[in-house]
Amino acid sequence: MDAVRVEVVRELLAGSEWPERTRTFAGALRGAVGRGSPGGLLLVGGGGYEPWHMAAHLDDEAAWSGLPELSPTLVRQRVPPGAPAHLAVGTARLEAVRRGETVLVVTPQRAEAALLERVDGARRAGATVLAMDAGDRELAGLAHEALSVPPEPGEVGLDLLQHLVSAAAGRRVRLRDRLPRLARLAEQFVSPPPASW
Repeated sequence: MDAVRVEVVRELLAGSEWPERTRTFAGALRGAVGRGSPGGLLLVGGGGYEPWHMAAHLDDEAAWSGLPELSPTLVRQRVPPGAPAHLAVGTARLEAVRRGETVLVVTPQRAEAALLERVDGARRAGATVLAMDAGDRELAGLAHEALSVPPEPGEVGLDLLQHLVSAAAGRRVRLRDRLPRLARLAEQFVSPPPASW
């Protein structure tokens, strides 16, 4: 989904809670990876779900925004024999997590016990844990920040939220956007004097 379509989706959802919730979650993601180094974002699915879609979007946003730390390492539940190196990272990687790394779990199903144990271990090792799920309370309990989508069919699904979150995570926030008064004041100081001087 390109930037224009993401903006259209944001406008369609403008009266709901989702634009703000996705911006908040994306801000938490950007903040967590901003403290680490490139390669420190581990993206893992649960219940046989592999978040390829999210991985591709975050990788694109990392390139477009100049934030290489947004480019994730896809952690796979099952690595097939002969997989290329960048697709051969298994869940054992979660056991080697270091402080400053970020674990992002994206799953439309409840996380299985083995994944929850690894995520808990990663958190205890000092990783920031984020979760996008369908209302998994156990996973949300382990996460520093969680974005849950109701499992009932409706206007918003996990796939759509992945687009919104990845786009918002790659968006650079300018001072002008966050502090309008301070920006106007700064512009007055750097503006040339009136012509009557």
